[in-house]
Amino acid sequence: MQVCDPVSWEVLDNLDEAWIHPKEFFMTSPERFEMALESIETELDGRIAHFKSLGKDLEAHRIEQKTRYDLEMLREIGHCQSIENYSLHFDGRERGQRPYCLLDFFAACAKQFHGDPAKFLVIMDESHVSLPQVGGMYHGDRSRKESLIEHGFRLPTAADNRPLKIPEFQSLVPQMVYVSATPGERELRHLCEVTRQTIPNGLLHAQSSGGAGPPDLSKKHPESESMYDMIQSINHISKMEIRPTGLLDPNIEVRETEGQVSDLLSEINLRVSKNERCLITVLTIKFAEEVSEYLNSMGIKSHHLHSEIDTIERSEIINALRIGHIDVIVGINLLREGLDIPEVSLVAIFDADKQGFLRNERSLLQTIGRAARNENGKVILYADGMSPSMSAAIQQTLERRARQETYNQQHDIVPKTIKKALPAMYSKDDEFITGTNTSAGNKRLVGKKGGRGDGDWAQKLGLGAGAWSRTSVENKKSIEDSNFQLENLNDFAIEEDLTIEQITEMLMEVKAEMENAAKQLDFEQAAKLRDRAFELEQLLLR
Repeated sequence: MQVCDPVSWEVLDNLDEAWIHPKEFFMTSPERFEMALESIETELDGRIAHFKSLGKDLEAHRIEQKTRYDLEMLREIGHCQSIENYSLHFDGRERGQRPYCLLDFFAACAKQFHGDPAKFLVIMDESHVSLPQVGGMYHGDRSRKESLIEHGFRLPTAADNRPLKIPEFQSLVPQMVYVSATPGERELRHLCEVTRQTIPNGLLHAQSSGGAGPPDLSKKHPESESMYDMIQSINHISKMEIRPTGLLDPNIEVRETEGQVSDLLSEINLRVSKNERCLITVLTIKFAEEVSEYLNSMGIKSHHLHSEIDTIERSEIINALRIGHIDVIVGINLLREGLDIPEVSLVAIFDADKQGFLRNERSLLQTIGRAARNENGKVILYADGMSPSMSAAIQQTLERRARQETYNQQHDIVPKTIKKALPAMYSKDDEFITGTNTSAGNKRLVGKKGGRGDGDWAQKLGLGAGAWSRTSVENKKSIEDSNFQLENLNDFAIEEDLTIEQITEMLMEVKAEMENAAKQLDFEQAAKLRDRAFELEQLLLR
C-alpha cells in the first residue's frame, strides 16, 4: 500500500497496514453483544403479548417482523438500520436513564488530560434560541417516538435513544458561556443565580437553573423591566461591542406609516443605484407578497421570504440577493439570527410599534442587526407611535453606536464593509441546491412547482435553469413547454364522440406525458395522468 499525491501520483509513503473505520462506528464486546440480543428478544416477546392482549394483531405482526429482521441482520453482519434505537440494550442502561453523549466524551478527555472531568468549557452561541431548543428537542423526539411505539414500528426502549432533557444537559455542563446579542430570560436568570445577584422582576417568571428548575411566578410580573434595563442592572456580563472591521451599529430613523411604501420605494432606488441590497420585514404573509408584487411592478427586483417557502428555496432566494439577481427581500420572521448579508445596507421594519412576538425588543434588535454588516447600514422603523420595545431597542442601538464611534476615533479606525465570498454559480452542488439539477439528473425551474403557485420569479429574474447552471436556452424552453403540458390535463379531456383511433392515440400521449412527469419527479401530476390513462383504457374495453 502506498500514499500518493492526488494530482501527480508521486509516491509519498509506503504502508504495511492501514485502519479504515466504517461510516457509522458502533463497537461492543462479544459478551455484551449477545446479552443485548437476548434482551431485545425478551422485550419483543413481551411487546407481542401486549399487542395481542389488546386485539392488535396487525401491530403485533409489524413489530415482530421488523425486530426479527433487525436481529437477523445484527447476528449476520453485526449491524442493522436504525441500530441506535437499540442503544439501551447495547449500553446496558436502565429504562429512563439518559443516553451517553458528546458531553461525556468531553468529561472523559478533561479527566484524562487534566485530572478533573469538570475542566472543560461549553460556549452556547445564539443562546436565546439554542437553550429553549434543548428542551424542545426532547419533547419533539418523544412525541414522534410515542406514535411509532404505539403502532408497532418500534420497541418501547427506542424512546430511550433520545436527546437530553434540560436538567440533564445543565448537570453535565460544568462551565457555560452564553453568547447572544439579545440574551434570553433563562440565561439572564441563570447568571443571577450563579453569581448570587438579586433576580429582577422581569425574570421571576423564567425557569430557574437555565431552564432546569421551576419559575417563581406563573406569569410575567406587572412591574417587569425591559431587557435593556435588566442587562444594565446585572453584573458580570461581557459586552463585545467593538467589531474588528470597525463597523458601527446602523443609523435608525422612525417615520410615519402614511405613504410608507412610496417613501420606502425612493430609499430602495437609492440603494439599487449603489448596487446595495435591502431587507423589509412585515407582519403577515399576505402583506409580504403584496409589497413584493408592488415593488416588482415598479421595476424593483424583489421576492418574498416566509415559512411557506421550503428551506432549499430560501437559500436560493438569499443567494440570489447576494449575487444581485434580487435587490429586495420582503420577509416576516426569517430575517434574523444567522443571516449575515454584507451587501444589505437598508433594513425597513413595517408596523414597528405593534407590540407582540414579532415586534418585541429582542426581535427588533435582531432585525436591526441585519444592517450592521455594511458601512452604510441604515434602519427605518415605520410607526405611528413609540412602543416600549421600540424605545428600548433604539436606545440600546444608539448607545452602542456612540461607544463604537468613540473607539474608532481614538484608534483611527475607518469602518469597512465585511468582505464575504459570493456563492459559486457554476458548481454541481449549486445546480442541485438551486433546483436546476435534481438527483435524477433532470432539469427543473426553481419555484415552478413550489408552494403558493407564484413560482415564476425564477424566470422573471433570470434565475434557475439557464442562468445559474450550464443549461442551454433550448433546454430551458423544452422544460417550460413540458411543464406547461403537464399542468394542462384539459388537453386530454374525454369527449363522448371520440373514435377508437382517437382514444388510442390520446392514451399513448397520456402515457408519454405520465412518464415525462415521473422523470421530473412530479409524482402528483404523474398520478393524475395515470388516472386519466385508466379512464381511457376503460373506454377501449367497452
